[in-house]
Amino acid sequence: LQQLQSELGSALYAVQLDVTDKASIATMLDSLPQDWRDIDVLVNNAGLALGVAPAQNASLEDWETMIQTNINGVLYCTQKILPLMVKENNGLIINPGSVAGEFPYLGGNVYGATKAFIHQFSMNLRSDVLGANIRVTNIEPGMCETEFSIVRFNGDEDKAKSVYQGMKPLTADDIADTNIVTGK
Repeated sequence: LQQLQSELGSALYAVQLDVTDKASIATMLDSLPQDWRDIDVLVNNAGLALGVAPAQNASLEDWETMIQTNINGVLYCTQKILPLMVKENNGLIINPGSVAGEFPYLGGNVYGATKAFIHQFSMNLRSDVLGANIRVTNIEPGMCETEFSIVRFNGDEDKAKSVYQGMKPLTADDIADTNIVTGK
């Protein structure tokens, strides 16, 4: 973010917060400079997967961390920002999901479940804002080579690279280049 801030200057206002902490989200919103308070785009991009053990061997702590980040983080940010969008009758909410929310794989137990939640939550949000100038989208990419697998395997880069062996995965740039129609 610091590099992007140096490139974009005053066109970007970067903040760091813990999306699993409701109070930090409220504090961040309250501390925004006046020119940055009219939020019209929310990208709920915080998310992670931890481990690939089958459910009977998985870590309950990892499951709880994925739920806190992938589900509660989206809920907390949306609940604070959506009312601002409704008040202004303008907004775009982007909820990155995953094909893992619809297609199971060995060890994808809770991660896939969190992404299924994102899919359903996005569809229900669309119903809730029907008639308003607010759009909700759920991008569900497939295999995308980012730091995602490095986090999943606790920093083991070799293990992370093996996930993409024999294939050409998407990149972060591929996802960023996805056209999202905002109607503006």
